[in-house]
Amino acid sequence: MQDWDSPIDSGVVPEDGSIFDVIVVGGGPGGSATAAYMAMDGAKVLLLEKAVYPRDKTCGDAVGGKSLKHVEELGVKTALEQTNHFRVDGIIFGAPNGKEVRISLPEDEVENREAGYSLPRKQFDTVLFSNANEKVLKAGGAVIQNFAVKEVHIEGGVVTGISGLHEKNSYHFKAPLTIGAGGYNCPVARAVVDHHDEPMVDKKHYCAAYREYWTGVEGCEDWQGAIEIHFIDGVVPGYFWIFPVGNGVVNVGIGMVIAEMDKRKTKLRGLQDWVINEDPKFSKRFANAKMVEKSGKGWQLPFGSPRKKAPSFQPRRAAMAGAMCVGDAASLVDPFTGEGIGNALLSAKLASTVYDREKHSEGFSSDSASEYQNMLWGELSVELTNSYKLQRLVKKKSLMNFFIGKAVKKVELQRALTDMIASKEAQGQFHSKWWMIKTLLF
Repeated sequence: MQDWDSPIDSGVVPEDGSIFDVIVVGGGPGGSATAAYMAMDGAKVLLLEKAVYPRDKTCGDAVGGKSLKHVEELGVKTALEQTNHFRVDGIIFGAPNGKEVRISLPEDEVENREAGYSLPRKQFDTVLFSNANEKVLKAGGAVIQNFAVKEVHIEGGVVTGISGLHEKNSYHFKAPLTIGAGGYNCPVARAVVDHHDEPMVDKKHYCAAYREYWTGVEGCEDWQGAIEIHFIDGVVPGYFWIFPVGNGVVNVGIGMVIAEMDKRKTKLRGLQDWVINEDPKFSKRFANAKMVEKSGKGWQLPFGSPRKKAPSFQPRRAAMAGAMCVGDAASLVDPFTGEGIGNALLSAKLASTVYDREKHSEGFSSDSASEYQNMLWGELSVELTNSYKLQRLVKKKSLMNFFIGKAVKKVELQRALTDMIASKEAQGQFHSKWWMIKTLLF
């Protein structure tokens, strides 16, 4: 059983000036998966992580079925299942008028442990990082924790490596390819967009989020059940979530697009306090609950929704000669659910598919960078575009009340929602006017 407090030994720090096949900046799920995939293909990888594992990561903690397919491919699904976790078998959606509908995930996926989990990121990320650490070292690469990247080097329009600090010592490492996996404020992503004079942050497509851990929340005592997303009057266009992570502990949070927050001059922590203490429905569920001390943290989610008049690539530029970005660094968070781990792992897989150790030994070209970006959007465009449409739909309280009210009564609509959650491509039917009219009105 994994010890969640013992540090992971990442071996000897390489000499200053060392050259690798690939440098990966960031050891979260996207970075660990990318490093592991590329090491499995024989690449000499340098994996850099600013924290020291095990470490906490602010998140909603839900891990969907898309993620589980990748962790199985990476060889860590068994290890993940051996950790304490909440098994997700459905999602409860709540409307502003208080009505709720429970959408069950496919029974066969739940039975085969492919539907989804909910567990602290400290556990999930540590399992993936430990796996990457082992695979990278075995392939002749190196892993450095507590490393702060200070500069991304660009020479002649090509990313050539990075410089940074580890235990007050300066290091400069080179590689034909550098992967940005450092989250919403990734230094590699910033270097890529800055070099092309394109924006990193678009407040219409960035979400702010705040989460706390609670115990004793009514209805969250078991190890299997539904996670909850509520569109509450007073919180819309944001939403409030309740995600059990097992052992009576619950991840409770609230999120809202930053442009909407600025418009309403909203503070998320205060808004969440209002929901928990004053909302007629939720104040009852939290009456005997207790917040885990010092568990309140905020962060940002870069949505993968399509931009109007994007400068070059959708959802934003995520690669250039010598570099690719994955996960949050590539702005790939689902704009409806806020889930980002699945797309982080998917982008890690795509990046490893585009990268060829022999072909790119002398440099990762701008053509290869474009190939990656086109492949990424080609894979995710339907899903992210439809999720963005759903995000815009839920801003309208009357439509949400009507839609969920119909879903409570109509089995056909519940089944369609199940399909939508299990298979993002199925979201397309929600934007067929005839399907919507037929299902909602007849």
